[in-house]
Amino acid sequence: MVQESEELDVPGAPLREPGEPPAFMPPNEAKRCLDGRLGRLHARQRIGIETEHESQAFGQGLTFLHIENMPWSHAVIEMILRLTGTYWRGQANAARVELHENIVASHKVPPAFDGFAILHLSDMHVDMSERAMRRVGEIVADLPYDLCVMTGDYRGKTFGSSEACLRGMHQLRKALRGDVFAVLGNHDTILLVPDLERMGVRMLLNEHVAIERGGARIYLAGVDDAHFFRVDNLEAAADEIPPESFSILLSHTPEIYRQAAHAGFDLMLAGHTHGGQICLPGGAPITIDAHMPRRLARGAWRYGDMDGYTSVGAGASIVPVRFNCPPEVTLHRLRSLG
Repeated sequence: MVQESEELDVPGAPLREPGEPPAFMPPNEAKRCLDGRLGRLHARQRIGIETEHESQAFGQGLTFLHIENMPWSHAVIEMILRLTGTYWRGQANAARVELHENIVASHKVPPAFDGFAILHLSDMHVDMSERAMRRVGEIVADLPYDLCVMTGDYRGKTFGSSEACLRGMHQLRKALRGDVFAVLGNHDTILLVPDLERMGVRMLLNEHVAIERGGARIYLAGVDDAHFFRVDNLEAAADEIPPESFSILLSHTPEIYRQAAHAGFDLMLAGHTHGGQICLPGGAPITIDAHMPRRLARGAWRYGDMDGYTSVGAGASIVPVRFNCPPEVTLHRLRSLG
């Protein structure tokens, strides 16, 4: 059971029933909905930052170079892979999504939440990873879990139309059960939010919710993109969470791991790095596109008193290939040591 930190009124009618073509909002209508959802100042600020920076390749965000915003580089990488005869193998690798399980044990997990399972999806880039998304649908179809979370990057490009992304997300949402919570990534415009929430994906934009089970509670918080747009606000997301409670932070990037640990979070779930996506034999990433230690770039890690997990993602970015870094869907299972 989910207890909202405040009542959420999602503007706009729900999307049409399965089988009918979804009617997505035009940008002007989405902006009006965001005014009601976030407040006019917050919405204007976020949209203004996007307008100025969404296609910027140098200097914006936590890293200086943003190759995802350089379309010519994508063509060059693809051409090299085709010439070396590895492109089709990389495409096949990108469709082989694996299921990973991660155990999180803590004295702060209430006994009522022992065994609580959280399905974690990240970096799906659904409009350029169709084969991978079909595989994700197959994996989650019969998978038992209590809650689903998504840690950003739903579209392939970082600017332009989002309609193909929304169509893919609409299909994926029909494969998911129960409550779904999510945050935005550096590829995502905030104009996606109204339609995603009409699909039943509760976006956490520097907000938190309480999850209740058997009379006990844990807390789930989410911050807006911290990597490129830098619109995260941990204080707003976490200020009212009781310090004695077990709390989870959703962030697209793990780069704010220090701030999250010092804010008292017990578990941080992130993505963004793709684990390198194109890695050397043995899984060593060539680049992780993030300003942080490489040990935090994939899988489970710990910093201070906080556990963390960085998903390598279910999709692929820039070029739809993977080498020595299989895509993943992750099931996190909470264990109570209390």
